[in-house]
Amino acid sequence: MCRALKVLCVASDRQGLMNLKRAAVSAEWELAPGAITEDDALAQLEAERPDVLVLFGEFEELVSRVREGRPSLPIVCDRDLPGATSVVGRLEEIRDAVRALPSPGGPVR
Repeated sequence: MCRALKVLCVASDRQGLMNLKRAAVSAEWELAPGAITEDDALAQLEAERPDVLVLFGEFEELVSRVREGRPSLPIVCDRDLPGATSVVGRLEEIRDAVRALPSPGGPVR
């Protein structure tokens, strides 16, 4: 059984999240609802079980907490945060960054 790759976007405000999701959307994967706070992001990580996390903003603590619970989750950021898998400089680079990540493997849960 196959399923689409799921991407969770997190930004520091509603407009930023809308812009981030617009830049990240692709026919190749689905987007989780998205979050603008660390608590909402952590709740969606648990509920949605995304395959990739995309962060734009000051989320160093979130990256640290994610690494504790899901050390292999790919994380794409707009800045060089400890634990980031990939760093992009512009919104337009998100899709390529997600495509360049290794495909998740293993059984579907």
